[in-house]
Amino acid sequence: MKLVTFEKDGELGAGVLESGTIRICAQGDGAGNAVLDAIRSGQTDDWARRRGPRMAPEDVRLLAPIPDPRGPIYCVGKNYHAHADEFHGSGFDSSSKSALPDHPVIFTKPPSSVVGPEAEVRGSLDPTATVDYEGELGLVIGRPTFGVSGDAVWDHIFGYVIINDVTSRELQRQHGQWTIGKGLDTFCPMGPWLVTADEVGDPTTMELVTEINGETRQKAVVKDLIFDIPTIIETLSRTMTLRPGDIIATGTPAGVGIGFTPPKYLQAGDAMTVSITGLGSLHNRVG
Repeated sequence: MKLVTFEKDGELGAGVLESGTIRICAQGDGAGNAVLDAIRSGQTDDWARRRGPRMAPEDVRLLAPIPDPRGPIYCVGKNYHAHADEFHGSGFDSSSKSALPDHPVIFTKPPSSVVGPEAEVRGSLDPTATVDYEGELGLVIGRPTFGVSGDAVWDHIFGYVIINDVTSRELQRQHGQWTIGKGLDTFCPMGPWLVTADEVGDPTTMELVTEINGETRQKAVVKDLIFDIPTIIETLSRTMTLRPGDIIATGTPAGVGIGFTPPKYLQAGDAMTVSITGLGSLHNRVG
């Protein structure tokens, strides 16, 4: 299934994208949290079977499928080999003395950073004018997860979504820890829909492509992760409980703006598109 949250004429709705149309499963009060609430209750299949009216996607404004997460977005830094090298060589890496981490580098982005497809990323909020893009595969937890490892991890993943981990590089460097540089409002575009794990199949075969103003900057397959999806979830759940609806961004490949000489920072009006096999494309502009 492809689950969507949307707004039309000031009213929120949520539903299932199928055969090119949205079948509405919730509308009005509470609809903005309907997808998350269905995941948390474990009743997604029952919820998605509701027979509401249909609407064309172009007639609504799509939001992030989970527009108001109940907790932070967990993110993995330096998780593709070539990107770890380019980031370490950029002079912005304060996380380690070596390029390749020995253990997953984990940071968070606040819920207030989440916006949906076509939403403006407010680059003007960055006083240093060093805005950069990071296309990533995101996953959503489907059941309480503590002390889970190996193949058991796959049973705890509800689905997958595209994430753009937009970053202020200079704020990232100034503060050492990455929360401020990556946590600006609107700096976590997500969407256009959440695809359930059964429809995705093997996520390691997915290809991720990021384009800036039509120019391909990033291109990689998920199997090239340094720390694979089971390792990420095992690391997090070893000491904390992941809850249904929690979101994890798995890392970005090489080709980010600071990897160029001189760096190619984003400017107002620049168009970002992140595409992942089977998940569609996430489009946003910089304001």
